[in-house]
Formats: sequence, structure tokens, C-alpha cells
Amino acid sequence: MTNSFVGREADLARVAAALVAHPVTTITGMAGVGKTRLALESLHRITADRPGALGETRWADLGGLPHERQLIAALAHAVGFADHTTGVALDALATWLSGRRFLLVLDSCEHLVAACSDLVGELLAACPDLRILATSRQRLGLPGERAVHIAPLSADGDALTLFLDRALAVAPALSLRTPSQNDSAREICALLDGVPLALELASAQLMHTTLPELSERLSSRRVGLMSPTWPARHRSLRLAIGWSHELCEPLERLLWARLSVFPGSFDSRAARGVCAGGPLSAAAVDTALAGLTGKSVVSREDGDRYRLPRTVRDYGAMWLDELQETEATAARHARYFLDHARSADQGWAGPGQLLWYRRIGAAHVDLCAALDHLCDHDPPAAVELAALLGFFWVCCGHLREARAYLEQVLSLRPGFSRTGERAQWALGVVKALQGDLDGAAAIGHRCAHGAERLDDAEARLAAAYLIGLTRLLAGEPGRAKEVADAALAVAGAPPFTSASTLRCHLVRVFALTALGSLDLAHGEAASLRALCAAHGERWTRAYADQQLALIALAQGRPAHAAEHARAMLTGMRHLGDTFGIALGMDVLAAAAAARGLGEPAALAAGAGQTYWAAVGHAQRGTPELGEMRRACRAEAVAAIGEYAFQVAFRGAEGDPDAVLRLAVSGHLLEKA
Repeated sequence: MTNSFVGREADLARVAAALVAHPVTTITGMAGVGKTRLALESLHRITADRPGALGETRWADLGGLPHERQLIAALAHAVGFADHTTGVALDALATWLSGRRFLLVLDSCEHLVAACSDLVGELLAACPDLRILATSRQRLGLPGERAVHIAPLSADGDALTLFLDRALAVAPALSLRTPSQNDSAREICALLDGVPLALELASAQLMHTTLPELSERLSSRRVGLMSPTWPARHRSLRLAIGWSHELCEPLERLLWARLSVFPGSFDSRAARGVCAGGPLSAAAVDTALAGLTGKSVVSREDGDRYRLPRTVRDYGAMWLDELQETEATAARHARYFLDHARSADQGWAGPGQLLWYRRIGAAHVDLCAALDHLCDHDPPAAVELAALLGFFWVCCGHLREARAYLEQVLSLRPGFSRTGERAQWALGVVKALQGDLDGAAAIGHRCAHGAERLDDAEARLAAAYLIGLTRLLAGEPGRAKEVADAALAVAGAPPFTSASTLRCHLVRVFALTALGSLDLAHGEAASLRALCAAHGERWTRAYADQQLALIALAQGRPAHAAEHARAMLTGMRHLGDTFGIALGMDVLAAAAAARGLGEPAALAAGAGQTYWAAVGHAQRGTPELGEMRRACRAEAVAAIGEYAFQVAFRGAEGDPDAVLRLAVSGHLLEKA
């Protein structure tokens, strides 16, 4: 499909007016009428004409959510709230949103109308500056809601313009049309009642047929759809989708059906992995995918990603059921993403770490769907998948979902196994970062006993990391060092032997720094950082940089501290680790203040405050960071005064991402 937007000037004006005057605006209309496209175009124009008029815009695509239990998590992720709290999820989200000017778009929420209505009502009550733009086949039914209902395009006007625009993309010769061809185009628009999705699907057929032939075939097919049980415009959409389906090659139809298992977007690798089988070879998947894309059945997104429009996906799911392949395809989908998680786990400590973080992030709705399927059909596999995802989700800000799924799979009573023990370990890491140190420590000790029972060296190191992490966060670096040293002595392995070995070496560096063994800590941190750089590993390297920054501060080398803090922020920004970014901003602020750079210190501290709010906690980390933060504020205020500090601090709170960009580029400390 092309990206050009056609017509709807009156609808655009109505949406713009509603967004300004009402807390909730819902664009309603039938399937395929263009609600999402109208929302996108409205926001594009408003932003271009009046930047910042509606606050920061965040988009939540709800079309791929199978049930309402993932709704709050989807909204939290959309607004950048990496929730590390343990209380009521809705309260935590409302606290984060309170006082911030957001326009939150809830796209394709018709299958979750009741849940969306309840959630939006609660959020608006707590967050008066929040605005909501929803797209749905029906209104949410909230007080103060303005529904903007959009109809199909007029057959002789915008529908014809849209159809011809899309037609020229596949049949450029139509730029020179005969009067007869123009008449055929008008007839097609009338037959399809001006429904945009129907027009786009029909226009794609002009690669293989002429305008008169297209008009004649649509007319003959429409007669068979004149059942009074179908509203006329719904018949039009069914006509276009059904006819597109008939014109597909047999293998394209099979792929269409199987692709309906993907709840959101997918890449060609996933399409081959899930949909190949029987007459549809992996090579045939590529050919059929190209054919479906050319016919506008599948839309192409950025890079190597594709999506079935929701209505087209529903049609494919109907045919998948007719083929009696629904369960088999869902099982292949779940198995593919289990293998996906296994590969990500194996690549965690290598040069592909960053790529795997991105792939796990892009596949989030698929991974949730796979977990749901496996919980019902293959509990041991569900335990394994949840265990593999735990650490990735912790770093990417999906702590609540990680905890919910881990607790769910462990409640299935999988029995004593390596995967069960690893799931317990992942739950312990989640609890530690949520602040439940006693619960995390208890799990760590259970994991240590389980590792002895299994006689598993990697499990011993994993348990030691978890126990060491809880002791560091509790202000007991000596105990953390003892646990890590004991595990590493038994293993007798260098850092990159395994992920848990690497993490235990990191615990040792943290402990040495906290204990004041700065020269030894510096040597080990620098060595660990160099090893990570050589292996292309990012996460451990970022925390090694943080420790090198703290050591440099303690040794009176603030310029070196700033460079290491900047390197940490670069790594955490690539990984999408909000918790790590918050820590890095604190260290950078302290380094700037120690150099007498008051304004950059205030900017970094203010941005850090917002990133801490984005994880739902006040400033966290190991206890010794508290004194660093107090010294930072005192030194910055001494440099520029309380008033200037507050101005910079508050300004950075409002745009932390801009401060992060300045910090990573190195320009922040040039503001002095």
C-alpha cells in the first residue's frame, strides 16, 4: 500500500476540534473504513501545525492483544513506564502519568471496549492532563467522550481518487485512461461502497486484470452476497476480501490462513518458521509472501516486517479453522518462539546480544501468545519459555509480565527440573528489582539447594548471582563478595564461560567498589570491560563502566568518571534498560558536579529523576549511591545557586530523552 492520504478534510477537522475540547475522542466506523489512517493523519497535521499542542503522543496498538489482562502492560509500555513496583498496576501507571501531558492513542480497541472504558475512566480521574484518542468500531461510552464517526468515502469523489491513486501504483499505464475506463473505475467504487480497505484490495488486482474486467467480476460476485443478514457496506468489504482470496494462488491462500496466527507484525524469518509445512516449503513461503504483499493482503512495515490488517487476519483465521489447522499452527507458532528464546539465551553474552534484545522486544506479543498456548497445552515448555524470557524482560522493563507469567507457570507444578529451577531464579531476579529483597534472597537460597541437588555448575553460579545481588542491594557487599568468590572458586572458569559466570564476576566488582578496595576494583572492572568489548557484550560492559565511573569519582578523577558514565548510558540506551539509564544519569550528574559544572549536573539529575519515576521507584541501587547523590546536589548548587539548579533540574524532568541524547553525544558537559 502507498502512504498517501486521500480526502477526509472534514473528518480531520472534526478530530482536531474534538482532541482540543474533549478528554476522550473516539474515531468510530466499520471495519476497513480507515480509522487508524485517519488517526495517524490527524496527529501528523496537528503536530506539524502546532507542535506540543496536545502534549507528548504515545501509541498503543491493541489489535494484537488477545485478552484484557495484558491491557495495562501494553499502555505502560507505550508511555515508557518500565514498572518495577509491586502494588496495584493501575495505581502505579496513574502515578507515572499524573502531572504529565500525554496524548495516548488506543488503536483497534473494539474487542476490548469494556476493559478500555474502565481503564481510561480510572486514568482520567487520576490524570487530568491526559488525553485519549481511540479507534474502535464502537464508542467507549465514557463521560466527556466525543465520538467522531467516519463513513466510507463518496463513490464519485474521494473513493475514486483513492482507488485511482492505488491503481496507478500497480498499473502506471492507467495515467492515460479512456472514458470507458473512468466509468469502470466509478462502477468499482460504487460496487465497493467507498470502503477504503476494499478499494485498496481491489486496486491491487489491476496487476493482473483490466478495469472493465475488474468491474464485471465484482458486479457478478456482489449478486451472491446480497443476503439481508449482511449490511451493504459489510458486504462490500467481504466481497473485496473474499475475491482477493479467490484470486490468490493456492499456496498464497494457505499462507494467508497460517499467517493469521501472528497477533501483530512479523518478519519473513518467522513466517517461514511458523508457516512452512506440507505443500508450503520455506522457499514457497517467501514467494507467497511476496504475492500477498503485492495484492495488498499483507502490508509491509519498516524493514523486514509485515502485518495482516485485522479484518484480513480474521478472514484468514476463519479459513485456518476450515482447514482444521488452527491448533497445529498455534503449536508451531509457540514452538518457533520457544526456539527463538533459546537462541536469544545462547547469544546473550556474545556479539549478538543487542540484536537479540531487539528481536525479543519486537516479538513481545508473539512471546505472550506462545506462553498462553503452552500454559494450556505443554506446561513444561511454558516453564522453559518463561524462564528463558525472564532476564530479557527484566532488562526491557516488562517486570510485571515476567512475574505474572513466572508465577503462572510455576503454579502449574512442573516438578523438580533444571527449567523449573531457572524459572524460580528468574522470579527471584524480578523480586530483587521490585525491592522485595527478602523474597528474592529466599528464592536465591532455594536455588542454591536445587543446584546442589542437580549437581549443576551453571545453576550454582546463577544462585550465587541472585544472592549476591540481593546482598549488594541490602548494603552487605562483604557477604555478596563471599558468595560470588565461593561460586567462582568452585567453577574455576573465566568470565565468558557462561552468562552466570560473567554476572558473578560483576557482583565481585560491585562488592570491591563498595568495600573501598578501589585499586583492585578498578583493575577487575577494567579487565571485565575489555573482555566484554572484545566479545561484543553490552549489558555487563555498561555496568562495568558504571563501576569504573564510581571508582574514578572516589579517586578524584571526575573527567574519567564522566566518560565512563557516558559509555554506560550509551549501552543502556541501546538495550532499552530504563533502570540502567536512571543509574547512569545519577553517576553522570555526580561527575559533572565534581567538576564544578552545575548546570549539566542539574540537567542530568533532573533527567535521572524522571527515569527513576519511569520505573516507579525513588532513586534505587546500592546504598552507597545515596551519599554520591547528596554530594552531587550540594556541589551543583554551590556552583550555580539553588534557583538556577532548580530551573535546569525541572526543565530536564520535562524532556529527559533530550538530555540523554546530549549526554550520549558528549555535548551535555559542553553546556558549562
